[in-house]
Amino acid sequence: MAFSLSRLLPERFRRGGPVIPVVRLAGTIAASGGRLRVALSLASVEAALARAFSFKAPTVAILVNSPGGAAVQAHLIFRRIRALADEKGKKVVVAVEDVAASGGYLIALAGDEIVVDASSIVGSIGVISAGFGFPRLLERIGVERRVHTAGTAKAMLDPFQPEREEDVARLAAIHEDVHALFIDLVKERRGAALADYPDLFSGAFWSGRRAVALGLADRIGDIRSLLRERYGDKVRLRMIATERNRWRRRLGLDGGDRKALAFVDQAVALIEDRLTWSRFGL
Repeated sequence: MAFSLSRLLPERFRRGGPVIPVVRLAGTIAASGGRLRVALSLASVEAALARAFSFKAPTVAILVNSPGGAAVQAHLIFRRIRALADEKGKKVVVAVEDVAASGGYLIALAGDEIVVDASSIVGSIGVISAGFGFPRLLERIGVERRVHTAGTAKAMLDPFQPEREEDVARLAAIHEDVHALFIDLVKERRGAALADYPDLFSGAFWSGRRAVALGLADRIGDIRSLLRERYGDKVRLRMIATERNRWRRRLGLDGGDRKALAFVDQAVALIEDRLTWSRFGL
């Protein structure tokens, strides 16, 4: 049986096609995931992005699978990808897996090209905040809540107080500001490709096929096929682990043998993640 010494060499020194780094950005976007869960945030992906852009490759591939979350973290990830692309002179290809919606789509905008599956969920260009109100609960159970503030808006939207019109109006104004920034970014990145469609920025979302027709994405496909088409059959993809993925492996969350700690992680994430993903039927 023949044995090649090239197998002993690091992958980048072997003969063959170019090695394209791939970073997978998956999950709900948040500044912090708690003790047992690393959220999709700039802090959790920055090292992986820096490593990917250090490769001697013309392109960096980003896989996006996110229903959204914290607008600021999504924008920070977007800006970091674009800054590295400009600094290193590399193209960025984004491939959408199940969903790139809201903040997930904002991250996808970092791509010079966006590839989607025909059944991907894409869009949701809008802003949302949600919560619950319990203004009569404490009275019914005989508990008095005491809130003291300096500043008339300090207790704005307190869930244990009746909702006030001026508070809702103030929140709506913030939403409009963030929404306008999102729309401007979509127009800047997608440009003339965008269709003249009245619901484009309404917060609606579409299938991948429809997203291509609307100009939100460029083509139907997958990252491996696209890179082979561009660089030949010998192109090799190198997955770059993010901090989020490293923690999942340490906790036994990947692979068939799931440890007891995985149950705890799933329980902590259940409410926030499940509600976010379920909006898209996932």
